[in-house]
Amino acid sequence: MRKRDVSVEESSGNIFQDLGLPNAEERLAKAMLSREISRVIDERGLTQAEAAQLLGASQPDISNIVRGRLSGFALERLARYLNALGRDVEIRVRPKSDGEERGHLRVAVG
Repeated sequence: MRKRDVSVEESSGNIFQDLGLPNAEERLAKAMLSREISRVIDERGLTQAEAAQLLGASQPDISNIVRGRLSGFALERLARYLNALGRDVEIRVRPKSDGEERGHLRVAVG
């Protein structure tokens, strides 16, 4: 068996950025919100149909959220779903960090 050299690259902390995808920060924010939605649904023992009824959504929408298929979901919609699940969603705006060309979008769950 031949030995291969494998290069390793340190992650930026955003897989979407690492893959060079557009709107990487928004994609990561949506992924984090959807993960929290999924976690709360599991925590409550809800089926996708029950969660859909509670959120005023369709079961296929909930399936897409749980599976990370988020292209059809705005951040605001995901935030509303979290509100309906009893979670506060806080948006904070502050000056960008020194040395940065532009501001960043970040989500913290906890």
